[in-house]
Amino acid sequence: MEITEEVKTDLHKRLRRVEGQVRGIQAMLSEDRECRDVVTQIAAATKALEQVGFRMLAAGLTSCLADPEGSAAKGYAIEDVEKMFMKLA
Repeated sequence: MEITEEVKTDLHKRLRRVEGQVRGIQAMLSEDRECRDVVTQIAAATKALEQVGFRMLAAGLTSCLADPEGSAAKGYAIEDVEKMFMKLA
């Protein structure tokens, strides 16, 4: 599955943001912050991480649709990409 450098850059940026959110959650736990606040941040980090996966798969699916035979030869038939998508859904 081909993923452009532009998409990779975006994915790295999103992952750094998630990393910061997780560090923030750790700090909140250490500071004995309210449970509802911690859960809110966990939900936000979870959603952000899901968005990384969806962004990556969207880019990969675009590449697969542009060259279905080539993608299938590399082990990324449309059906395989669909299964990956369903794992995230």
